[in-house]
Amino acid sequence: MPKPVVAIVGRPNVGKSALFNKITGKRISIVEDTPGVTRDRIYAEAEWSGRSFRLVDTGGIEPYSKDEIFSEMREQANAAIGAADVIILVVDVQEGVTAYDSDVADILQKSGKPIVLACNKSDSPGKPPLQMYDFYNLGLGEPIPVSAIHGIGVGDLLDEVIRHFPAHDETEADEDIIKVAIVGKPNTGKSSLLNRILGEKRVIVSPVAGTTRDAIDAEYVRGEDKFLFIDTAGMRKRGKIDEGIERYSIIRALSAVDRADVVLIMIDAENGVTEQDTKIAGYAHDNGKACLIAVNKWDLIKKETKTMDNYRLEVQEGLSYMLYAPIMFISAKTGQRVNKLFDMIKHVANQNSMRISTGMLNDVINDATARVQPPSDKGKRLKIYYAVQASTRPPEFVLFVNEKKLAHFSYIRYIENQLRATFGFEGTPIRFIIREKSKE
Repeated sequence: MPKPVVAIVGRPNVGKSALFNKITGKRISIVEDTPGVTRDRIYAEAEWSGRSFRLVDTGGIEPYSKDEIFSEMREQANAAIGAADVIILVVDVQEGVTAYDSDVADILQKSGKPIVLACNKSDSPGKPPLQMYDFYNLGLGEPIPVSAIHGIGVGDLLDEVIRHFPAHDETEADEDIIKVAIVGKPNTGKSSLLNRILGEKRVIVSPVAGTTRDAIDAEYVRGEDKFLFIDTAGMRKRGKIDEGIERYSIIRALSAVDRADVVLIMIDAENGVTEQDTKIAGYAHDNGKACLIAVNKWDLIKKETKTMDNYRLEVQEGLSYMLYAPIMFISAKTGQRVNKLFDMIKHVANQNSMRISTGMLNDVINDATARVQPPSDKGKRLKIYYAVQASTRPPEFVLFVNEKKLAHFSYIRYIENQLRATFGFEGTPIRFIIREKSKE
């Protein structure tokens, strides 16, 4: 289930960024930046009362001229509405209700989405300022007094926000369907691939980067197998996301990865693996998703002896943390090897959900430790007493050892390689939890 998206909106200078920083700050320890992803300050992963969510700072409504105030306001508000599950409207209690506040509130009300009204700059504890009651006129329910600077009322605000989240046990309607997120830089051919699969022009295809702004779902049935393909907007390098609406496409793309069982990482064959490809792949890897790398536009590459083998090595070098991911060379334009994607998607999805019996697991680990001695320090050697598989999607194993500090990264990687050599686990990351066995 994807993480809910919470957008902070409002006019300039009401304290949106201060509230964003307070919620995501270390002082209340409710956020951890997602590793492996280009971080723009407009979003961060957050948690409150055991519920994780993605927080979005809209950055303020700053029109280029007086004539464009309302149009720019509508563009920003609509972008936030489209990306968010819950919206926090921030107002300045010291200034009272302004015409801009009313305009934004009117737009938000039409969305039908939950809206939480934060009356910022209520800096004195105790009774809120009398001006706060004027904000009932916005028709958004009870205003919540907060101070983004001092943290007053932020907990009450977040309690109200998470009240609107879906229930923990809410799941997708069809459990048999394989959800596939197609991700990658702009203009790598994601929409072209989806159109090729569907056999129709379902998604707009354009050489202009950034044409797809939303995550677009498309169901496809192949024999007895059902797939849900999610075409996403391309993710750009930080500093190249200039258009207001396009910024929110990144949030939707990350949410698409959250929803997916399999992440299909598209790479442009002409450009090779770029820094931004590593960021996109890193987010999927860190979230434990089954992954498949598709090198698109292979028809445009001049072929020589071992061209494919050499290119595969270049991809593996660029995505060295993802050596487990199969690499396929396709052409969305000509259809080359596109049909073979389905079997590989099914394969990596199955590998991601594979469960190994405790007996077989310990047999492999015992054999591995017998062949290569575990590391030692100051005369004390690591002992792996036994192992169990804790979960799937991704496969996660708990190793019970004598001393945690002796479990060096390189040896755990050796254990991982032995498990992959025996059981496969192609296309999926593997996670390990190291625990010291009780002295008792």
